[in-house]
Amino acid sequence: MLRAGLTALIMAAVAWPVIGAARPGAVPAPVPAPVPPLAVSLGDGLAARYAAARAEILAAVRTADRHGHHRRAAALRELAAPTRRFLAFDGRDGGRAAEVFGDLPTARRVVVLVPGAGVDLDRYGPLRGGAMRLRDALGDGSAVVAWLGYATPSSVSLQALTPARADAAVPALRAFVRELRAARPAARIWLVCHSYGSVVCGRAAGGLDVTGVVLLGGPGAGVATAAALGPYAEVWAGRAAGDWVALLPHVSVELPFATVGLDADPVSSGFGARVLDAGGGGHGDYLAAGSPALASVARIVAEAGDGDG
Repeated sequence: MLRAGLTALIMAAVAWPVIGAARPGAVPAPVPAPVPPLAVSLGDGLAARYAAARAEILAAVRTADRHGHHRRAAALRELAAPTRRFLAFDGRDGGRAAEVFGDLPTARRVVVLVPGAGVDLDRYGPLRGGAMRLRDALGDGSAVVAWLGYATPSSVSLQALTPARADAAVPALRAFVRELRAARPAARIWLVCHSYGSVVCGRAAGGLDVTGVVLLGGPGAGVATAAALGPYAEVWAGRAAGDWVALLPHVSVELPFATVGLDADPVSSGFGARVLDAGGGGHGDYLAAGSPALASVARIVAEAGDGDG
């Protein structure tokens, strides 16, 4: 019965029409230039790295305009504001970006915020807003990086029902966290992962030197138990009372054409994470202003203690 239901769900997702002016991945953008490692550019060189990323964004604006993708160009112009600070930017294939909120060189606590399905350069606002609110809640001595480092699956699609996009994201997330750790060896680094981002973090976290991992509204964890997220990390999970992901089957089924399902329920007792208070909101409310989940995450990260650097 479960296999039949999952198969029907996949077929419905495959048949779902694609609408909109253009698929995010169809908007052309230039190949970004290489940047120095973060450990080299941190401090005096960080301003130059931010400036280089801004130059890449402006180049992507010109390319999008030249090809008639004016909606993307308008979104990119907002990202190119002089007050914005990006460690990296790549406008191709829906977009990749890492935006910093707070003072990264002096932060004792650094949160890498990993988004879920449906986030790209055209729909970047919710990720940025959540990162800003989390940074404000954490206060001084903290930095938050909004990490749009992978091609997220469409919200209603076959992609969102399988771990394939998460698996493709693992090398990039691991590389980014290791670069961050090399640059800030004394900082406490946390992964905070929303929705499908929980699957990305679940697949990537094993062996990473992070203080903790928080899974918010995860449709699955990408792994069977919290122990698989590595020996270093505290593992927390939360689900709001009104979140529809509670209705999903939390399994992983091998079918002839795909692995379907996103593995264990992050808030189940069998998974083994510590469960945080996420309140009664919906799937998009975890980092909303005044939400219990936002307060819980800020408290957990702050109470884990401060590093020395």
